[in-house]
Amino acid sequence: MRAFVATAPGRADLAEIAPPAPGPGEVLLRVRACGLNFADLLMIGGTYQDTPPLPFVPGMEMCGTVEAVGEGVAGPAVGTRVAAFCGRGGLGERAVVPAESCVPVPDDMPDAVAAGFLVAYSTSDVALRRRGRLAAGERLVVLGAAGGVGLTAVELGARMGAEVVAVARGAAKLEVARGAGAAHVIDAEAPDLTDRLRAAGGADVIYDAVGGDLARAAMRALRPEGRMLCIGFASGDVPVWKANHLLVKNAEAIGVYWGGYLRFAPEVVTESVARLMRLWSEGGLSPHVSHVLPLDRVEEALDLLRTRRATGKVVVAP
Repeated sequence: MRAFVATAPGRADLAEIAPPAPGPGEVLLRVRACGLNFADLLMIGGTYQDTPPLPFVPGMEMCGTVEAVGEGVAGPAVGTRVAAFCGRGGLGERAVVPAESCVPVPDDMPDAVAAGFLVAYSTSDVALRRRGRLAAGERLVVLGAAGGVGLTAVELGARMGAEVVAVARGAAKLEVARGAGAAHVIDAEAPDLTDRLRAAGGADVIYDAVGGDLARAAMRALRPEGRMLCIGFASGDVPVWKANHLLVKNAEAIGVYWGGYLRFAPEVVTESVARLMRLWSEGGLSPHVSHVLPLDRVEEALDLLRTRRATGKVVVAP
Protein backbone atom coordinates (compact mmCIF):
# COMPACT_ATOMS: atom_id res chain seq x y z
CA MET A 1 0.00 0.00 0.00
CA ARG A 2 1.01 3.66 -0.29
CA ALA A 3 1.81 5.54 2.88
CA PHE A 4 3.60 8.67 4.04
CA VAL A 5 6.44 7.30 6.18
CA ALA A 6 8.62 9.20 8.66
CA THR A 7 12.12 7.72 8.52
CA ALA A 8 14.20 10.28 10.44
CA PRO A 9 13.51 13.43 12.46
CA GLY A 10 12.22 15.98 9.95
CA ARG A 11 12.15 13.45 7.10
CA ALA A 12 9.02 11.77 5.70
CA ASP A 13 8.20 10.57 2.18
CA LEU A 14 5.58 8.65 0.23
CA ALA A 15 6.52 4.99 -0.02
CA GLU A 16 5.17 1.55 -0.88
CA ILE A 17 4.98 -0.58 2.26
CA ALA A 18 3.33 -3.82 3.32
CA PRO A 19 -0.18 -3.31 4.66
CA PRO A 20 -0.54 -3.88 8.42
CA ALA A 21 -2.48 -6.79 9.91
CA PRO A 22 -4.76 -6.42 12.92
CA GLY A 23 -3.65 -8.06 16.15
CA PRO A 24 -5.77 -8.98 19.18
CA GLY A 25 -8.19 -6.18 19.99
CA GLU A 26 -7.46 -4.33 16.75
CA VAL A 27 -9.24 -3.65 13.47
CA LEU A 28 -7.90 -2.94 9.99
CA LEU A 29 -9.32 0.19 8.37
CA ARG A 30 -9.34 1.16 4.74
CA VAL A 31 -8.62 4.85 5.29
CA ARG A 32 -11.12 7.16 3.61
CA ALA A 33 -9.76 10.43 5.06
CA CYS A 34 -7.15 11.55 7.58
CA GLY A 35 -7.50 14.79 9.56
CA LEU A 36 -4.23 16.64 10.05
CA ASN A 37 -3.19 18.24 13.33
CA PHE A 38 -0.31 20.52 14.26
CA ALA A 39 0.93 17.65 16.40
CA ASP A 40 1.59 15.69 13.20
CA LEU A 41 4.21 18.29 12.25
CA LEU A 42 5.80 18.02 15.69
CA MET A 43 5.77 14.23 15.48
CA ILE A 44 7.46 14.22 12.08
CA GLY A 45 10.04 16.64 13.46
CA GLY A 46 10.67 14.36 16.45
CA THR A 47 9.65 16.97 19.02
CA TYR A 48 6.19 15.75 20.05
CA GLN A 49 5.74 14.33 23.56
CA ASP A 50 4.38 11.06 22.11
CA THR A 51 6.56 10.59 19.03
CA PRO A 52 6.68 6.86 18.21
CA PRO A 53 9.89 5.02 17.27
CA LEU A 54 11.02 5.32 13.65
CA PRO A 55 9.91 4.45 11.06
CA PHE A 56 6.22 5.25 11.44
CA VAL A 57 3.25 6.53 9.46
CA PRO A 58 1.92 9.87 10.84
CA GLY A 59 -1.75 10.78 10.92
CA MET A 60 -3.37 10.91 14.35
CA GLU A 61 -7.06 10.67 13.42
CA MET A 62 -8.99 9.23 10.54
CA CYS A 63 -12.25 8.03 9.07
CA GLY A 64 -12.26 4.58 7.51
CA THR A 65 -14.16 1.39 6.79
CA VAL A 66 -13.44 -1.77 8.78
CA GLU A 67 -11.91 -4.40 6.46
CA ALA A 68 -10.80 -7.02 9.01
CA VAL A 69 -10.84 -7.60 12.76
CA GLY A 70 -8.32 -9.17 15.08
CA GLU A 71 -8.78 -11.83 17.70
CA GLY A 72 -11.26 -11.01 20.44
CA VAL A 73 -12.91 -8.08 18.65
CA ALA A 74 -16.68 -8.05 19.13
CA GLY A 75 -17.13 -4.83 17.14
CA PRO A 76 -17.17 -2.75 15.06
CA ALA A 77 -18.08 -5.26 12.37
CA VAL A 78 -16.47 -5.52 8.95
CA GLY A 79 -18.01 -2.89 6.66
CA THR A 80 -18.68 -0.36 9.43
CA ARG A 81 -17.59 3.23 8.76
CA VAL A 82 -15.87 4.67 11.82
CA ALA A 83 -13.82 7.58 13.06
CA ALA A 84 -10.74 6.72 15.11
CA PHE A 85 -7.99 8.40 17.07
CA CYS A 86 -4.90 6.25 17.32
CA GLY A 87 -1.99 8.69 17.37
CA ARG A 88 -0.49 7.56 14.06
CA GLY A 89 -1.18 5.58 10.88
CA GLY A 90 -3.78 7.74 9.14
CA LEU A 91 -1.57 8.91 6.26
CA GLY A 92 -1.72 5.59 4.47
CA GLU A 93 -4.24 3.62 2.46
CA ARG A 94 -4.83 1.25 5.39
CA ALA A 95 -4.28 1.49 9.13
CA VAL A 96 -4.56 -0.72 12.19
CA VAL A 97 -6.27 0.85 15.20
CA PRO A 98 -7.55 -0.40 18.57
CA ALA A 99 -11.17 -1.47 18.24
CA GLU A 100 -12.01 0.50 21.37
CA SER A 101 -10.83 3.73 19.72
CA CYS A 102 -13.41 3.46 16.92
CA VAL A 103 -16.57 5.55 16.94
CA PRO A 104 -19.37 4.75 14.46
CA VAL A 105 -19.95 7.65 12.08
CA PRO A 106 -23.47 8.95 11.34
CA ASP A 107 -24.56 8.22 7.77
CA ASP A 108 -24.90 11.92 6.96
CA MET A 109 -21.44 12.89 8.25
CA PRO A 110 -19.00 13.25 5.29
CA ASP A 111 -15.68 11.41 5.46
CA ALA A 112 -13.69 14.65 5.55
CA VAL A 113 -15.72 15.94 8.50
CA ALA A 114 -15.52 12.64 10.42
CA ALA A 115 -11.75 12.44 9.89
CA GLY A 116 -11.15 15.79 11.60
CA PHE A 117 -13.93 15.73 14.16
CA LEU A 118 -12.65 13.85 17.21
CA VAL A 119 -9.47 15.68 18.23
CA ALA A 120 -10.50 19.26 17.51
CA TYR A 121 -14.01 19.18 18.94
CA SER A 122 -13.30 16.96 21.92
CA THR A 123 -10.15 18.90 22.83
CA SER A 124 -12.19 22.09 23.03
CA ASP A 125 -15.11 20.40 24.77
CA VAL A 126 -12.87 18.93 27.49
CA ALA A 127 -10.86 22.15 27.78
CA LEU A 128 -13.81 24.51 28.13
CA ARG A 129 -16.21 22.31 30.06
CA ARG A 130 -13.97 20.24 32.34
CA ARG A 131 -10.71 22.13 32.69
CA GLY A 132 -11.80 25.73 32.17
CA ARG A 133 -15.22 25.49 33.87
CA LEU A 134 -16.52 28.04 31.37
CA ALA A 135 -19.84 29.53 32.48
CA ALA A 136 -22.53 31.34 30.51
CA GLY A 137 -21.89 35.08 30.48
CA GLU A 138 -18.13 34.78 30.92
CA ARG A 139 -15.73 36.26 28.38
CA LEU A 140 -13.74 33.65 26.46
CA VAL A 141 -10.69 34.77 24.46
CA VAL A 142 -9.57 32.27 21.80
CA LEU A 143 -6.06 32.64 20.39
CA GLY A 144 -5.54 31.06 16.97
CA ALA A 145 -9.30 31.25 16.59
CA ALA A 146 -9.44 30.17 12.93
CA GLY A 147 -7.28 27.06 13.37
CA GLY A 148 -8.33 23.44 13.71
CA VAL A 149 -8.94 23.49 17.48
CA GLY A 150 -9.41 27.23 17.85
CA LEU A 151 -12.44 27.37 15.60
CA THR A 152 -14.16 24.60 17.56
CA ALA A 153 -13.46 26.54 20.78
CA VAL A 154 -15.19 29.58 19.28
CA GLU A 155 -18.20 27.51 18.26
CA LEU A 156 -18.52 25.51 21.48
CA GLY A 157 -17.84 28.56 23.68
CA ALA A 158 -20.63 30.48 21.97
CA ARG A 159 -22.96 27.48 22.40
CA MET A 160 -22.14 27.48 26.12
CA GLY A 161 -23.29 31.10 26.38
CA ALA A 162 -19.90 32.76 26.62
CA GLU A 163 -19.03 36.11 25.04
CA VAL A 164 -16.34 34.95 22.62
CA VAL A 165 -13.44 37.16 21.53
CA ALA A 166 -11.61 35.62 18.57
CA VAL A 167 -7.96 36.48 17.93
CA ALA A 168 -6.61 35.43 14.52
CA ARG A 169 -4.37 36.75 11.76
CA GLY A 170 -6.02 38.65 8.89
CA ALA A 171 -9.50 39.69 7.86
CA ALA A 172 -10.39 36.41 6.14
CA LYS A 173 -9.65 34.31 9.21
CA LEU A 174 -11.47 36.75 11.47
CA GLU A 175 -14.54 36.47 9.26
CA VAL A 176 -14.45 32.67 9.57
CA ALA A 177 -14.27 33.01 13.37
CA ARG A 178 -17.16 35.47 13.37
CA GLY A 179 -19.18 32.97 11.37
CA ALA A 180 -18.49 30.33 14.04
CA GLY A 181 -20.01 32.52 16.75
CA ALA A 182 -17.41 35.08 17.85
CA ALA A 183 -18.99 38.23 19.25
CA HIS A 184 -15.77 40.24 18.82
CA VAL A 185 -12.70 39.77 16.61
CA ILE A 186 -9.16 41.13 16.98
CA ASP A 187 -6.32 40.82 14.49
CA ALA A 188 -3.44 38.88 16.03
CA GLU A 189 -0.98 41.34 14.51
CA ALA A 190 -2.47 44.30 16.38
CA PRO A 191 0.31 45.75 18.59
CA ASP A 192 -2.03 46.56 21.46
CA LEU A 193 -3.73 43.22 22.18
CA THR A 194 -3.47 43.59 25.97
CA ASP A 195 -4.99 47.07 25.91
CA ARG A 196 -7.77 46.02 23.52
CA LEU A 197 -8.69 43.04 25.69
CA ARG A 198 -8.64 45.15 28.84
CA ALA A 199 -10.83 47.76 27.16
CA ALA A 200 -13.33 45.01 26.37
CA GLY A 201 -13.40 44.01 30.04
CA GLY A 202 -10.58 41.48 30.16
CA ALA A 203 -10.75 37.70 29.89
CA ASP A 204 -12.32 35.16 32.22
CA VAL A 205 -10.96 32.23 30.21
CA ILE A 206 -8.17 32.24 27.61
CA TYR A 207 -7.93 29.32 25.18
CA ASP A 208 -4.35 29.29 23.93
CA ALA A 209 -3.18 26.97 21.18
CA VAL A 210 -0.50 29.44 20.01
CA GLY A 211 1.83 30.39 22.87
CA GLY A 212 4.56 32.98 22.38
CA ASP A 213 4.03 36.73 22.54
CA LEU A 214 0.34 36.40 21.75
CA ALA A 215 -0.25 34.29 24.84
CA ARG A 216 1.85 36.60 27.02
CA ALA A 217 -0.11 39.65 25.84
CA ALA A 218 -3.47 37.96 26.46
CA MET A 219 -2.39 36.70 29.89
CA ARG A 220 -1.88 40.29 31.04
CA ALA A 221 -5.59 40.91 30.39
CA LEU A 222 -6.76 37.98 32.53
CA ARG A 223 -9.38 38.96 35.08
CA PRO A 224 -9.32 37.96 38.78
CA GLU A 225 -10.02 34.22 39.09
CA GLY A 226 -9.37 33.90 35.35
CA ARG A 227 -8.17 30.66 33.75
CA MET A 228 -5.46 30.34 31.12
CA LEU A 229 -5.94 27.09 29.18
CA CYS A 230 -2.65 25.88 27.71
CA ILE A 231 -3.67 23.83 24.65
CA GLY A 232 -0.54 23.96 22.48
CA PHE A 233 2.28 26.08 21.13
CA ALA A 234 1.86 26.53 17.38
CA SER A 235 4.23 29.51 17.48
CA GLY A 236 7.05 27.25 18.67
CA ASP A 237 7.49 29.49 21.74
CA VAL A 238 6.41 27.96 25.05
CA PRO A 239 5.50 30.80 27.45
CA VAL A 240 6.52 30.75 31.11
CA TRP A 241 4.15 32.17 33.72
CA LYS A 242 5.32 33.83 36.92
CA ALA A 243 3.67 32.36 39.98
CA ASN A 244 3.34 35.76 41.66
CA HIS A 245 1.22 37.00 38.72
CA LEU A 246 -1.13 34.06 39.23
CA LEU A 247 -1.15 34.71 42.96
CA VAL A 248 -2.16 38.38 42.90
CA LYS A 249 -5.03 37.70 40.48
CA ASN A 250 -6.12 34.41 42.06
CA ALA A 251 -5.70 33.11 38.53
CA GLU A 252 -4.92 29.66 37.14
CA ALA A 253 -2.72 28.34 34.35
CA ILE A 254 -4.22 25.00 33.32
CA GLY A 255 -2.70 22.36 31.08
CA VAL A 256 -4.98 20.54 28.64
CA TYR A 257 -3.57 17.39 26.98
CA TRP A 258 -6.55 15.60 25.45
CA GLY A 259 -4.53 12.51 24.50
CA GLY A 260 -3.46 12.04 28.11
CA TYR A 261 -7.03 11.26 29.15
CA LEU A 262 -6.98 8.21 26.90
CA ARG A 263 -4.44 6.70 29.31
CA PHE A 264 -5.63 7.67 32.79
CA ALA A 265 -9.32 8.57 32.37
CA PRO A 266 -10.64 7.39 28.96
CA GLU A 267 -14.21 7.85 30.11
CA VAL A 268 -13.67 11.63 29.91
CA VAL A 269 -13.05 11.36 26.17
CA THR A 270 -15.77 8.75 25.62
CA GLU A 271 -18.39 10.94 27.27
CA SER A 272 -17.19 14.03 25.41
CA VAL A 273 -17.27 12.35 21.99
CA ALA A 274 -20.73 10.88 22.63
CA ARG A 275 -22.07 14.34 23.54
CA LEU A 276 -20.51 15.90 20.44
CA MET A 277 -21.86 13.22 18.13
CA ARG A 278 -25.33 13.86 19.54
CA LEU A 279 -24.89 17.58 18.87
CA TRP A 280 -23.87 16.82 15.28
CA SER A 281 -26.90 14.57 14.76
CA GLU A 282 -29.16 17.33 16.11
CA GLY A 283 -27.64 19.85 13.68
CA GLY A 284 -25.93 21.75 16.47
CA LEU A 285 -22.39 21.80 15.07
CA SER A 286 -20.92 23.19 11.83
CA PRO A 287 -17.45 21.71 11.24
CA HIS A 288 -15.24 23.74 8.91
CA VAL A 289 -12.86 21.94 6.52
CA SER A 290 -10.85 24.35 4.39
CA HIS A 291 -8.83 21.85 2.30
CA VAL A 292 -9.14 18.22 1.20
CA LEU A 293 -6.08 16.95 -0.68
CA PRO A 294 -5.04 13.52 -2.00
CA LEU A 295 -2.21 11.48 -0.49
CA ASP A 296 0.27 12.46 -3.20
CA ARG A 297 -0.13 16.09 -2.06
CA VAL A 298 0.40 15.40 1.63
CA GLU A 299 3.47 17.69 1.79
CA GLU A 300 1.31 20.53 0.52
CA ALA A 301 -1.35 19.69 3.08
CA LEU A 302 1.17 19.74 5.93
CA ASP A 303 2.59 23.02 4.68
CA LEU A 304 -0.87 24.60 4.97
CA LEU A 305 -0.62 23.95 8.71
CA ARG A 306 3.03 24.93 8.94
CA THR A 307 2.44 28.32 7.31
CA ARG A 308 -0.96 28.84 8.97
CA ARG A 309 -2.77 29.30 5.66
CA ALA A 310 -5.60 26.94 6.56
CA THR A 311 -8.80 27.61 8.44
CA GLY A 312 -10.49 24.87 10.41
CA LYS A 313 -9.29 21.43 9.38
CA VAL A 314 -7.01 20.19 6.60
CA VAL A 315 -7.80 16.64 5.44
CA VAL A 316 -5.88 14.14 3.32
CA ALA A 317 -8.01 11.59 1.45
CA PRO A 318 -6.01 8.51 0.35
